[in-house]
Amino acid sequence: MTPKRTPGDVAVQPRDIRFKVDDAREGHWLGGDPVGTAVFNALSLTFPDGERLFIDAVRHFRPRLSGKLAEDVKGFIAQEAIHSREHHALNQLIDRSRYPVDEIESRIRERIAFARGRGPYGMLISTIALEHFTAMMADMHVRHQDLFDNVSPDIERMWRWHALEELEHKAVAYDVYMEVTRDWPPIRRYLRRTVAMALIGYYFTRNITFYAARLLEADGYEPKAALKAVRRFVWSKPGIFRRGWKTFLAWFRPGFHPWDKDNRALSAAWRAEFDAAASTPA
Repeated sequence: MTPKRTPGDVAVQPRDIRFKVDDAREGHWLGGDPVGTAVFNALSLTFPDGERLFIDAVRHFRPRLSGKLAEDVKGFIAQEAIHSREHHALNQLIDRSRYPVDEIESRIRERIAFARGRGPYGMLISTIALEHFTAMMADMHVRHQDLFDNVSPDIERMWRWHALEELEHKAVAYDVYMEVTRDWPPIRRYLRRTVAMALIGYYFTRNITFYAARLLEADGYEPKAALKAVRRFVWSKPGIFRRGWKTFLAWFRPGFHPWDKDNRALSAAWRAEFDAAASTPA
């Protein structure tokens, strides 16, 4: 059976947009909510190093790719590089004299170094699992846009732009994995990707919860109260991890492909908005 691939009419188009996120200096930029702000700051802190890992993971295999997949990888690398730049700018606005940003970034770098130490295939397998997780959250964002009510317009736009492009390139690394492992036995490919997702599903959610709780402690929360508040936000209300459970579990289905769930219609308005923004001279 021929493996599924990204639809031919899906273009992975980098949009080189710079966002003015200075309002993040004010502290609780997510509608004044310290808990939600801590969670999204924790996510943002993972992106610069994480996206460089994703870039290097697919770049290693570029000589083995051709046609549309090679073009998709080129677009993927450009998109992720711009995401890394914009989140680095946001992260620099977090008050480092108040929040333990250096500690969190050090922990992130240690985890990224561990992933890199697993070699090219290990890096790629980590990438496909994490890309599915970020696409799951992007899908949640487009379906629940009220999460960013009362947020500075440029910060809100930055997160929507990032979500749009995560949805757009959600299968690129996966297609690379399927191409470069085409000679593996199907059961080996299945087990490698599902074990990776089980581990990342646990560790990624645990780590984001820990990082966000550490940020909340700097806002005066006791450690146990901080963990409780973050867990409520990510698993209960609004439940940014819980809401995507169907998408998460779809990964474990034999024959799965990220584009089994085609959500382009939901994000069409965002695509038109950011295509126009990217084509407008700065």
